[in-house]
Amino acid sequence: MSKTPWWRGAVIYQIYPRSFLDTNGDGVGDLPGIIERLDYVASLGVDAIWVSPFFRSPMADFGYDIADQRDVDPLFGTLSDFDRLLAKAHALGLKVMIDQVFSHTSVDHAWFRESRESRDNPKADWYVWADAREDGTPPNNWLSIFGGVAWRWEPRRRQYYLHNFLSSQPDLDFHNPAVQQATLDYVKFWLDRGVDGFRLDSINFCFHDAQLRDNPPKPESERVGRGFSPDNPYAFQYHYYNNTRPENLGFLERLHALLDQYPDAVTLGEISSEDSLATTAEYTAPGRLHMGYSFELLVDDYSVAYIRSTVEKLEATMRDGWPCWAVSNHDVQRAVTRWGGHPANPALARMLVALVCSLRGSVCIYQGEELGLGEADVPFEALQDPYGITFWPNFKGRDGCRTPMPWEGSAQAGFSKGKPWLPIPDEHRALSVQAQEAQPDSVLHAFRAFLAWRRTQPALLEGGIRFVDSAEPVLMFERSLGDEVLLLAFNLSGDAVQRALPEGVWQPLVLPGPVAGHVGANGELELPGHAVFCARRG
Repeated sequence: MSKTPWWRGAVIYQIYPRSFLDTNGDGVGDLPGIIERLDYVASLGVDAIWVSPFFRSPMADFGYDIADQRDVDPLFGTLSDFDRLLAKAHALGLKVMIDQVFSHTSVDHAWFRESRESRDNPKADWYVWADAREDGTPPNNWLSIFGGVAWRWEPRRRQYYLHNFLSSQPDLDFHNPAVQQATLDYVKFWLDRGVDGFRLDSINFCFHDAQLRDNPPKPESERVGRGFSPDNPYAFQYHYYNNTRPENLGFLERLHALLDQYPDAVTLGEISSEDSLATTAEYTAPGRLHMGYSFELLVDDYSVAYIRSTVEKLEATMRDGWPCWAVSNHDVQRAVTRWGGHPANPALARMLVALVCSLRGSVCIYQGEELGLGEADVPFEALQDPYGITFWPNFKGRDGCRTPMPWEGSAQAGFSKGKPWLPIPDEHRALSVQAQEAQPDSVLHAFRAFLAWRRTQPALLEGGIRFVDSAEPVLMFERSLGDEVLLLAFNLSGDAVQRALPEGVWQPLVLPGPVAGHVGANGELELPGHAVFCARRG
């Protein structure tokens, strides 16, 4: 008998360690803090946790600039703390996934410190080095996501090195087999330690064009989407040559072969390319990544037409792979604000959880989403994110979604006994875990109720998806598995609407959590603002 892998249909709870719980009073969350709150996480009904980077790092990009992939930064604790976290999570029935950043390291990494010293040392060709053009300018026109050119001059070698992100995040040269093997070796280190999987940061950035060809310009009309605003010069190019190169597929197959040696271990790739949906389908073909997700539902467009076209496009191309969906994470404005404005609307928060958890695939839920937290307004003087500082005031960066978890309503929200690394807004204290636990009709209780119900619905966990024609603002689709067909309808607006039910006999189901829609006396579907309706065919 075939067994469905644990990750198919799983709900994965993302923990951003800096902002989860601080146990030593330094204002920054840590691994012991995660351990202390794992019972809470398990109570949500999720299947796994994804822990954002906790590795040794100078923290220029808050852990995504790694100086040692095999050690825990003292800011977060020790390897022993991680082992305790792993043991407790497993005892609670939670799988543990950790971030891996393959494409680049910190400038403080021992590999880079050696590589930059000369052109003939053992690590000389471990990073992407290139000579200047005759006039001393960088070798091509590639740009950094964080603004400006993607090349930095290194006087010791009299060459430029590539950095697709911060200049303190030099890109590794994956054309070098030794780099690939070193990467697989530290993945094996964590697998041997007992982790259940990896969220792979910017996985399509591992390889670059070996010929260093210029990226072609992008017309102004196309400088939208993918999370890059038109005031960021990164949006001015088609990024055909600095990422998403065909050689990456062979490396993904090597990675998959390694994970095959560890039953149930899984990879989840973060993908941002010129056609992220097509790349996701390509990268999740058999023998490559187990799951992939892109930024397509992490953008400002919030409409029936956009959500439907996004999912249908992926479904049309992803024949054998498995998607993973998210509407919030540590890199984008929180969804209830992005799609609903201020103040955060609890009815919208409930509906969004039900929506993302009803699509075909697995789901990533970002910490605080279960509380309906909105985006925090962080003043310029409190900003930490270099991305936001660079592009202020047009873009405020990622700090607004990274503020600490509100565990209670006190001054520090139960997060820390010291000054939190980012300020905690008053509206978040009012939505604390402690407050919502005491309110039977809270977003938190609705979240738990919906996830518990979802576990009882095989069609939602494993079934196919087919959209039903419906005008804005009602998104409607069917999920089916065998003879079981569920109809789901979501009112994306705050206004009450009516819609005709699709042809057939439908038995309404009691769906806990979001505001409920119902069939009226005239036989039409009635949906209050941000309501959800579910029915079974037959």
